[in-house]
Amino acid sequence: MPTSRTYLSSPTTLNANCFNFSGGPGALPESVLKETQRAIRQVPGQELSVLGMSHRSPWFRNVVDEAEANIRELLRVPADYRVLFLQGGGTLQFSMVPISFLRGTGRVAEYLHTGYWSGKAIDEARREGQVRVLWSGENGGFRHLPGEDELRFDSKAAYLHYVANETVEGLQFHRLQGVEGVPRICDMSSDFLSRPFDVSRFGMVYAHAQKNLGPAGVTVVLVHDDMLRRIPDNLPSMLDYRTHAEAGSIYNTAPVFAIYVTMLVTRWLREEIGGVEQMQVVNAAKAARLYATIDQSDGFYRGHAASKDRSLMNVAFRLPSEELEKKFLELAKIAGFHGLAGHRSLGGVRASIYNAVTLEAVESLCEFMEFFGNSHRAEIV
Repeated sequence: MPTSRTYLSSPTTLNANCFNFSGGPGALPESVLKETQRAIRQVPGQELSVLGMSHRSPWFRNVVDEAEANIRELLRVPADYRVLFLQGGGTLQFSMVPISFLRGTGRVAEYLHTGYWSGKAIDEARREGQVRVLWSGENGGFRHLPGEDELRFDSKAAYLHYVANETVEGLQFHRLQGVEGVPRICDMSSDFLSRPFDVSRFGMVYAHAQKNLGPAGVTVVLVHDDMLRRIPDNLPSMLDYRTHAEAGSIYNTAPVFAIYVTMLVTRWLREEIGGVEQMQVVNAAKAARLYATIDQSDGFYRGHAASKDRSLMNVAFRLPSEELEKKFLELAKIAGFHGLAGHRSLGGVRASIYNAVTLEAVESLCEFMEFFGNSHRAEIV
């Protein structure tokens, strides 16, 4: 644990991977990093580095199969859902979703505008058809999520799209959205596998890897067979979910390294953590400790999100002035904490506490925050 003197003067010997609070790419578990390090030199049981392994090799087929099996076990994914490993990040899904399920239907897709990333998804959907924004938090600075009495869902909508966790603003839905009979399509990029959820209540879920799953380069999609039957013909092959389902996620040159690390992370969740239920317990404890530090600071730290909608993954907050925020970030980096600057669209400070960020790391950050607050409170004008 760094001392106050360390905070004020010199860098520490902390493991930077453990103290990575970046919004993404995020921290990876230590055991996964060690296994990955070995595989970069030589994959166990193989003669090559993972970086040189063929995507057509039997070894990689087994990697994809295990990653899928782990996800199915962790989330109890029903048999009538496909588990796909795609490219293009969540951003490509912003386009693939309306291309597949809105284009040419003559129906309206409903979207919730709850933050930076849901806004990006809405912009792309409007290129393909009619979009109805059911609710927007933009005028209020995206500080809270809609209550149940604020939403009027259309039972004839093509689908409902929403973002489960807004990484920029630190907002997270803690209840299911939508109505039965309308497919729910959810961007879970920043909280996928951080807590259990009922997959059967969704038509489709997608999540890019660089938050809780692995490095950038792969996106996990869970899609129901009924949704695949809705896709129009004559789409470009790479933009057709059916193409990837039929090819078992190896239609073209797959991101072997990213999927391999994702497989290791799902194995870590299953074997070392004990599943997503236990992961949720750990994540709740981390978030509670960090929010308590903010709430008990007598206003020195001010959380961005309304208490009822706070994210367990991304904690966005401000200090009394931009000058103090700059000092905080500079001293935090010296102390060994990384990735704490807020998103460019919002500013301030953001601590992302994804699955691989340990409770001990959060405890260290909280102690630093308490030290900084006590040391700089007199500078408040």
